[in-house]
Amino acid sequence: MLNVAVIGAGLMGRNLARVAATAGANVAIFDSFPNALDASLKDLGQAGLKVRGSGDLAEAVRGADFVIEAIIENIEAKQAIFEQLSKILPDAILASNTSVLPITQIAARAHNSERVVGTHWWNPPHLVPVVEVIRAKNTSDATMDKTVAILKSLGKTPVRVEKDIPGFVGNRLQHALWREAIALIADGVCDAETVDLMVRNTLGLKLGMMGPIENADYVGLDLTLAIHEAVLHDLNRDQHPSPLLKKLVAEGKLGAKTGSGFYEWPAGEREAAAARLSEHVTQQMESPKPKRGLKSAK
Repeated sequence: MLNVAVIGAGLMGRNLARVAATAGANVAIFDSFPNALDASLKDLGQAGLKVRGSGDLAEAVRGADFVIEAIIENIEAKQAIFEQLSKILPDAILASNTSVLPITQIAARAHNSERVVGTHWWNPPHLVPVVEVIRAKNTSDATMDKTVAILKSLGKTPVRVEKDIPGFVGNRLQHALWREAIALIADGVCDAETVDLMVRNTLGLKLGMMGPIENADYVGLDLTLAIHEAVLHDLNRDQHPSPLLKKLVAEGKLGAKTGSGFYEWPAGEREAAAARLSEHVTQQMESPKPKRGLKSAK
């Protein structure tokens, strides 16, 4: 049986534990904050899952084959955890769930850093199938291969990211879209509702079935080239966050968590949005997907 340890009992950590336990792994979860640990164990227990919890790191990871770190996005904190883990577990694979921090830097203080790998799970991790597997500077082929195999055994769809670049693959694609979306609003082209209406009801309808590269092939690379020649020079290419985004943050308008951002968020709307998103992702995953059989051109 696979032994999995999750470091961090926040919302992401508890759902990572949920994935592993549901797949039949022997799971332990660690958090230095008792309230967070107790809340996670209660939630997982109510779901009928057996997960062992501990506030002692060495006890929590005892016997682990695969460790997933899901603590705060702070490079020093992650480096300290990986340094400790690498001493406690001389053979286990040590994975970080960071969404943007360089895996190579996270592994800088770890012993045998060839065992350190990035595994970027998308939220909610128990619903979204894809997990990015990121190769750090010293990550070995064996670690990459074993991580892919473990994630498959947990029912996920691992994708290999062979270079440790900021944002990996998914967040680079996502925030390229967000940069242009915010720029359109800031430039007075349209309002936030129009941006979201367009995305949900045009390319959003297609992306679940046909990704951007397949779609470029499908419509014709000659047409794609013509559109790029006409449009790319005018797209936003700022190397810094939008002044509009900075202004909203400076004013304390952080979105759903504060009740106002690009939209107004009345009480209860954030929870309602989370429920809608969960229902939508679940429906999408239950819908049959065609088997394409396409292979990348050489």
